[in-house]
Amino acid sequence: MNVFHGLLAVRNDKGQILDPENTKNIYRKTLSIAWPSTVEGALMSIIGSVDTMMVGMLGSAAIAAVGLTAQPRMIMLILAQALCIGTTALCARRKGAQDQRGANSCLNQSLTIITVLGVMMTLLGYFGAEWLVTLGGANADTLEMSTTYFRIISLAFLPVCWQLCICAAMRAIGKTRITMATNITANLINVFLNYCLIGGNLGFPALGVKGAAIATAVGSISASLICIFVVLRKKGYFHLALPRFDKVTISGLTKVGSSSMLESVCLRMGFLILARLVAGIGTAAFAAYQIVSQVTSLSFTLGDGVSAASTSLVGQSLGAKRKDLAMAHARAGYRIGLAAALMLMTVIFIFRRQIALLFTDEEQIIAGVTASLYVVIASMIFQNGRVVLSGALRGAGDVKFVAVCALLSVTILRPAFTWLFCYPVAGWLPQFPNVAVMGPWIAFLIDSIVRDRLLSHRIKQGKWLNIKLE
Repeated sequence: MNVFHGLLAVRNDKGQILDPENTKNIYRKTLSIAWPSTVEGALMSIIGSVDTMMVGMLGSAAIAAVGLTAQPRMIMLILAQALCIGTTALCARRKGAQDQRGANSCLNQSLTIITVLGVMMTLLGYFGAEWLVTLGGANADTLEMSTTYFRIISLAFLPVCWQLCICAAMRAIGKTRITMATNITANLINVFLNYCLIGGNLGFPALGVKGAAIATAVGSISASLICIFVVLRKKGYFHLALPRFDKVTISGLTKVGSSSMLESVCLRMGFLILARLVAGIGTAAFAAYQIVSQVTSLSFTLGDGVSAASTSLVGQSLGAKRKDLAMAHARAGYRIGLAAALMLMTVIFIFRRQIALLFTDEEQIIAGVTASLYVVIASMIFQNGRVVLSGALRGAGDVKFVAVCALLSVTILRPAFTWLFCYPVAGWLPQFPNVAVMGPWIAFLIDSIVRDRLLSHRIKQGKWLNIKLE
């Protein structure tokens, strides 16, 4: 017990070290919520990688074409995701305050608003697909495939919105096993249909990229149906009902959601610029970038699992007027995130080339992926740290500070350093052909360090413990 407490001791908001029993309870609660989210994220990341591998059979242009739709899709979801972060923060506070009726009211109001957003997104995504993927960096090699893929997945935007909203509420009350089962089931459906429709198996037609899009859309719809079934159950914490809008809830959703939207806008602007910068290097370089992105998404998901636990537990603690527990949960989550990063770093280092071979057999791409993974490994401790700390601050409603960090680091620093290494530095060092491919990941490392340090300082200050949402 003394060894455990010495290594993993956490402090409360007054700087006092918690006793061993309370320390164990803090870690136990965090892990009980984090592990389903972590397993969910890891399996979804692996399934997403399998998805990319299946598309990879069609060639590097197909990988790039599907990858180019990622940022336009995320741009479309900005408002919906901002609303969902507000939903998580408010539902967690009300859960901590033992206000089940208030939490249900929040979910039903959010679902109504997000339904309107989903319909608008579907129309814009379907009819504006070509313009959106061109904005994302599609060129002559990829424009037709990207447009087709985006137009089809746009038809599932409304179910995606419902899923996001319900899962956000479930995570707020710590029901991460439900979201895990929902998302894993839906993604397994996606992979199965990929197998059937991309190459034409089990009697299905070979539709290529179009088949991958259909599989993604059907998987999203399946996830939404499962989520709706969960909230229709009479014995669950949440249940669907006609919404009764109230100023307190709308004010809270707006307060958190507006700051979250600013963060999302900053992130999407930065990532969109990044995608265009990397796409400008060439199709092979962008394919390598997409493969490394799949690997880094696994790191994100491990951090996101702990982040979801921190969001829920910090919000519930503040709802129960326990600032000491809120600080303890934030610090415990940070340590768990670092431990997960160290394990993943070891695995990626050992199997870096084998990972690249899973996606492609083109040696030029393999070399770029392998070189980039060295940089990614160096960034993982900072990356996981900042993901967990962001989750803790979101749980407290301190989304504005997270947004400012995103503006500074992702929208300004990361694109600037990406341009620097992908173009001028790569031109100065022609004897090192992989410098341009590694450029985005060197910028990623710098971004991770900057945000981790800024967020750590914010946590230590403790100002976030006093934020009122209602």
